[in-house]
Amino acid sequence: RIGQWSAGTRVNLEKAMLPTTRMGGHIVSGHVDGVGTIRKREADARSIRFDVEVPAELRRYIAAKGSVTVDGVSLTTNALTATGFSLNIVPHTAQETTLADLQAGAEVHLEVDVIARYLEQLLGHTQDQRSQITPAFLAENGFWK
Repeated sequence: RIGQWSAGTRVNLEKAMLPTTRMGGHIVSGHVDGVGTIRKREADARSIRFDVEVPAELRRYIAAKGSVTVDGVSLTTNALTATGFSLNIVPHTAQETTLADLQAGAEVHLEVDVIARYLEQLLGHTQDQRSQITPAFLAENGFWK
């Protein structure tokens, strides 16, 4: 997608959250973790509902009612689907971003939840590293049921 941009292409930019203010959004870094595809777009009351297909290697980082960034806009997912997630774009977001322009088949930049990535590493679910923090350790210490 970024390779298809030219002068005048509209993009979404969000101001960074300041560490001195109340946290009022998702923790995102502005990275692109992968490219997803809009599989379905439909009107849903006053909002636009999208079903987004996500590359298999990124699906484990996405949770229902969790955060995800689509084309630079931090959003909350509605639910998980077999191949990704669904979300609704409310009128304000549709008006202030480029998301209302998206149609089925469009590719979108995705950034997954950074906290999920850190948890994965801490729990030792990476191929190159095994952590001492395991589900058993967390359960023994009252952090996991």
